[in-house]
Amino acid sequence: MTPRLRLQPEAVGMGMTSQRVRDRLVERLREAGIVDERVLNAIRTLPRHLFVDEALATRAYEDTALPIGHSQTISQPWVVARMTEVLLENAPKKVLEIGTGSGYQAAVLAILGLEVYTVERIGDLLRQARKRLRQLGLNVRSKHDDGRIGWPEHGPYDGIIVTAAAPALVPVLVEQLAVGGQLVAPVGGSGSQSLVRLVKREDGSVEETTLAPVVFVPLLSGTLD
Repeated sequence: MTPRLRLQPEAVGMGMTSQRVRDRLVERLREAGIVDERVLNAIRTLPRHLFVDEALATRAYEDTALPIGHSQTISQPWVVARMTEVLLENAPKKVLEIGTGSGYQAAVLAILGLEVYTVERIGDLLRQARKRLRQLGLNVRSKHDDGRIGWPEHGPYDGIIVTAAAPALVPVLVEQLAVGGQLVAPVGGSGSQSLVRLVKREDGSVEETTLAPVVFVPLLSGTLD
């Protein structure tokens, strides 16, 4: 069942944050190859301008990444849409996100009716994300911890989405993936990164597919308040 968003007046938007501007973003995403209408509708519905600083609100519906503080970004809408579209291919019910950031990707997953767990290493970002998700009435379980260790207590997961790039896939996250589950993550260094899909087979082996070139912030260890 898809949850209903609880929208305050500021969430409705006006001018460069209006529904018309969101609709134009969705059309651009469709033209750029996003075909899953569930994903497009989630992005049309979700007020992305609430997930960025007020000074950047007028740019919220550009198809670009934007800074959210602490040297982190809210991902480009096309990247969010593509990662979500891939994750939905095996009809997941329970998903884990590594790197909550602003909370936008977790919100997209929650709007789609998934059981969402998310881990963020930067406490200040997580506090802000939790507040936004609560205000929208979205039920997302979150944890302040090192994302590289995942959240094994609630695994295995039907899908795992990683929103920061590591030089290689993190084995402990693969271990938390259910058989038949998909992990979608950027892999590579600062000079060259690719979006990768990994599917876990019954014998524990994995099938890896490269999807697209991308640019993400690095996946770091440890935690910050």
